[in-house]
Amino acid sequence: MRLPKLSKLELQIMEALWTAGPSAIREIQESFPAKGRPAYTTVQTMVYRLETKKALRRAKKIGNAHIFEALLSRDAARARLVDEFLSLFGGRMQPVMAQLIEAGNLSQQDVADAEKLLRDLAAKKKKDA
Repeated sequence: MRLPKLSKLELQIMEALWTAGPSAIREIQESFPAKGRPAYTTVQTMVYRLETKKALRRAKKIGNAHIFEALLSRDAARARLVDEFLSLFGGRMQPVMAQLIEAGNLSQQDVADAEKLLRDLAAKKKKDA
């Protein structure tokens, strides 16, 4: 299944569901900060769009309120965003890493974590082969 492309507001709605779990539209809307909170109808429209994109679904109905739950995981959405971002650099990670290092945003612990992940992936590939 191809992962849906999500707008900033759609990602914020998904974040509300990932954080709070299954929620009604009113609960999703109220999870936004009071200042700049989108209107109920805006959140409702975006939830219905996310439903069409199969990023979430109606889990149940309580009274008149539908309860929605995320179908798309936070990790899957994050992977899609990273892939889109890297596509801006021709799929190459080196320019991104260079910028992170030069800006001081990449710590030694980040490098150690990345090296461990690479070792774990290499070991898994070797095991699966």
